[in-house]
Amino acid sequence: MIYLDNSASSLIKPKNVQKAVYNALNLYTANPGRSGHKQAVKTALEVEKTREIVANHVGTTADKIVFTLNCTDALNMAILGTYKQGGHVVCTVNEHNSVRRPLEHLKSIDEGFSFSVAEQSGKCGIVWEDIEKHLTSKTYLVIVNHISNVNGDIADIVDIGKHLKEKGILFLVDGAQGGGHFVYRMQEMNINLLALAPHKGFYSPQGVGVLAINGDFEISPIRFGGSGINSLSPNMPDELPEHLEAGTINTPAILGFGEGIKFVEENFSLIHTKIEDLTIYLHYELSKLNLDLYTKTENTSGVFAFNIPHLSSNDVSNYLDEKWNICTRSGLHCAPLKHKSLGTLPDGAVRVSISYFNTYQEIERLVLAIKTLLKHQNKN
Repeated sequence: MIYLDNSASSLIKPKNVQKAVYNALNLYTANPGRSGHKQAVKTALEVEKTREIVANHVGTTADKIVFTLNCTDALNMAILGTYKQGGHVVCTVNEHNSVRRPLEHLKSIDEGFSFSVAEQSGKCGIVWEDIEKHLTSKTYLVIVNHISNVNGDIADIVDIGKHLKEKGILFLVDGAQGGGHFVYRMQEMNINLLALAPHKGFYSPQGVGVLAINGDFEISPIRFGGSGINSLSPNMPDELPEHLEAGTINTPAILGFGEGIKFVEENFSLIHTKIEDLTIYLHYELSKLNLDLYTKTENTSGVFAFNIPHLSSNDVSNYLDEKWNICTRSGLHCAPLKHKSLGTLPDGAVRVSISYFNTYQEIERLVLAIKTLLKHQNKN
């Protein structure tokens, strides 16, 4: 099998990640932060070590690393937790439904709330000018998808963050696809809220996400329950991360994530270079064929989208899967606004997403499969 759906979830997990999950299931099975006995304390200490690893990786402090159910949960927490009645939010055409749907929900419960969608004028991704034209006196939050999960377009988050800081507007970055491929330094980049998906670019288990926070501003919990502290109070604790973490956390996935970060940090240059090379090679080969390509040559983060004229994306992906044992993703990728901007509604596009563990031989096999399909299509 050739797996090229790593933007949905990475297939191969490094040995150190696997070992960390195994150890968590055997050595750290108590409930962290919920009891004072040795096993609970031992587990809690391992979780806190991982919190420190994540904080150092993104450039904030450990108390501002909140473990969530997944990246969607982190985005919901950021959007709903910072909500201001009658306020205004700017997002972009590249957003995933995990951003669009919470905003639509807020609009449905508050007639005064509104949000604007910034179109992309830059060749390679969203730029500051795209955002600036939508700002109003009521704008309190800007949300930017850093790397599009559809075609790999890359937003200029550094410049956007600088301008938003000058205006005192909160900046939320969706780092679902950027995590592991890009080094985030939240303080330097003026990012207030960063959502991460460990199971993608960090080669970690599913079942945990991260909301990283930078700065002092109010964010309300969206889930309520046990926190391990202040149990007499009917309200969630004021202290982070307990303020936003309710209930038992996913220790095996969290400890696996810590090792995933270590793997990425130790091999970052190799990972970046290999994914870039494979993406460039794929673009070069497919550009020779009669295809509609939606990924720019400059965007080499491993997310690549295309269509074959007169064939649905679903038919192409099914063909690759059934005839060649190649896993890709078809459809709208939970990002219909992006597909509308690309002109690929209603069928979407075929997405190839590359990881460090893919090879040139696998990309060559994909190219051969597409050539074969085109040859059959021409005969018919």
